[in-house]
Amino acid sequence: MSSHNKIKSQLTYLLKKLLSVEELNSWKLDSPKKVLIVRQHNQFGDMLATIPLFRAIKEKFPDCKITLIASAENYFALKKNSLIDNLFVFDKKNFWNPFYIYSFYKVLRRNYDVAIVPVTVAISTTSCLLAGLSNAKLKIGPKSLDGNYNEMNYVFHYRINMNWKKNPDSHVSDFILDVIRPFGISTRNFTSQINYDVKDEHFVEEFIKRINKSEKILIGIHAGAGKPQNRWSVFNFTELVERIEKDFNAEVYFTGSNSDQEIIDILHKKFPTKGFFLNKTIPQLTALISKSDLFITNDTGVMHVAGATSTPVISLFGPTNPFNWAPVGENKLFIRKSEFMNDITVNDVLNVVKIFLGNKSK
Repeated sequence: MSSHNKIKSQLTYLLKKLLSVEELNSWKLDSPKKVLIVRQHNQFGDMLATIPLFRAIKEKFPDCKITLIASAENYFALKKNSLIDNLFVFDKKNFWNPFYIYSFYKVLRRNYDVAIVPVTVAISTTSCLLAGLSNAKLKIGPKSLDGNYNEMNYVFHYRINMNWKKNPDSHVSDFILDVIRPFGISTRNFTSQINYDVKDEHFVEEFIKRINKSEKILIGIHAGAGKPQNRWSVFNFTELVERIEKDFNAEVYFTGSNSDQEIIDILHKKFPTKGFFLNKTIPQLTALISKSDLFITNDTGVMHVAGATSTPVISLFGPTNPFNWAPVGENKLFIRKSEFMNDITVNDVLNVVKIFLGNKSK
């Protein structure tokens, strides 16, 4: 055995010795008052997909307080969210700071009634470890995911076999709930939820006044995506905007961030007088989309933000299964033709735009 494997084996033995708990099969929770949820892995789209789990817990136990451990990559999805009572950002970069370590220790040791580790596409060893280090009376988490065994399932009193393959077209928000369904906890409301305040509203109203003085139909477009394979061609978007403005009395704006800079540069060169809402907070972005008449987006994190609003949304999909990830709701539609985003034509998108705006054409 190599020295690396030997150290790993010794560490695994030590953790198992310190953190193992007895597995239970009673499937009973007695009205918990303090709930810890560890979701410090995955991107913010995955975090938004977990909101129905928070809602289900609050619906079942209205008096409980939820503490969420998030990460620097996804915590902003839950800022100002009314379902979360306490939010702690787990960031390994701060481990050098003794004050941070102390505050983190206090978060883990708040005498929780239950700790829960949700999963989506992968099991996080770190999330399991943090739940194990907490002093929660009961701990719930994955025993396996899609047949892949969780080597740290010993930290959980209740060990759930999570298997998306049983219902491969189930929505991610529905699947995430499987970790708590054995306790009779669920919800019929799979929509996401992002809260914003009066300041966010005022900020957005000023932006709209600047770009839409004639009070035309307001349409937002997000042309970027973190994964290149999830991007519809920016030149398709430019043609789409031209077609929309030809057929409708509409004002189009674009959303994005520094990570979309190349795409933003092309759009800005083509449409120098358009509004660009860039590098804004999630509550501000939510407020703007909420005040729009339509939002068109690639399959990316911003799609989930749009899905949390009551605004009609058109989502464009390629390699990802839209039944798993598309926003849910009667005015949320997706387009997918194949694994390749650019098999979607401008006409395909324009036809769906007409479904939402048909009676508002010029």
